[in-house]
Amino acid sequence: MLDFRFAMICDFGSWIETRENKLMPLFLSKSFSENPQSAIKNEKWAGLLAILIALTACGAMAEAQPLKKVSRIGYLQVTPSASVVARTEAFREGLRELGYVEGQNILIEWRFAEGKADRLPALAAELARLKVEVIVTSGPTVTRSAKEANIAVPIVMTFDNDPVGNGFVSSLARPGGNITGLSSLSVDISGKQVEILKEIVPKLSRVAILGTSTNPGTAQVIKETELAARALEVNLQYLDARGSKDIETAFRAASKWHADAVLVLAGPGLVTNRKQVIDLGIRYRLPAMYYRREFVEDGGLMSYGVNFADLDRRAARYVDKILKGAKPADLPIEQPKKFEFIINLKAAKQIGLSIPSNVLARADRVIR
Repeated sequence: MLDFRFAMICDFGSWIETRENKLMPLFLSKSFSENPQSAIKNEKWAGLLAILIALTACGAMAEAQPLKKVSRIGYLQVTPSASVVARTEAFREGLRELGYVEGQNILIEWRFAEGKADRLPALAAELARLKVEVIVTSGPTVTRSAKEANIAVPIVMTFDNDPVGNGFVSSLARPGGNITGLSSLSVDISGKQVEILKEIVPKLSRVAILGTSTNPGTAQVIKETELAARALEVNLQYLDARGSKDIETAFRAASKWHADAVLVLAGPGLVTNRKQVIDLGIRYRLPAMYYRREFVEDGGLMSYGVNFADLDRRAARYVDKILKGAKPADLPIEQPKKFEFIINLKAAKQIGLSIPSNVLARADRVIR
């Protein structure tokens, strides 16, 4: 009850403040000092005096309670926001688990390049002008743009397929600069993807690899895939796809080569145009293996890879540590912990493919 009355008095301060110059002369006048009892008998002035005293106490209490700091961070992504809803929500969820409430004690400046990598440097510079305390990047292309902008702001990677090889950190244990975060590198993924394709297509002998040569890490993934394919006696054909026109050309080439399946690698253009990739895979009746779940949720056949939403959720912990004073140079790069295998039976039916029951049993999710 006392707090309520006090709050009411504090709110009333804006009204009484405009009259302060009129009231103070009264209390400082000679008549008031010589005969204060007579002045206080005036009920009106006594009430105003009480309010002024309360306002003084209100001000003192406000000074004693410092304002809660609101941290400002940036989130930079090359793909359209609609393409990564699950991941951005996972990042928000990670922050909430740590006590952050967007709009109350943390502000997030979201910046999406809508699939246009050439916009990233300007967006990174914009975040720097806003004086964000941390920039969260999604993927090596984004991280490189932030790094080359020479921004002296801590950078947290939600994922990178080769942080050391891409020149972002000195080592996984001790990054050594202003960049830290999570790695999506896992040497077992490529081999597992080819193995699964071999299981669902027993006569598999030719696999077309659809990737983007300019995407950091593509060369390393191809090397790992070649090792797995050699052990399974599978031939590979690499098809470069940097834009929408290249994607259709690549599928025509795969069909002409008589590919038995297609393996789709990471690449901003492939993610942005994933509906086109999915539709072409169905049109050419090619079993397609994707590296992330969004392709399968949008109608693709299957995906096996890192759970990227989990990496975004874990990135929130890095942000929290840095906001509390930790240096990126001292925060080790963490490896992926969760992987997921998803199958879309609707897509299988469209290309006339039957998925073995033992493969379905291993899937983390089956879309029917």
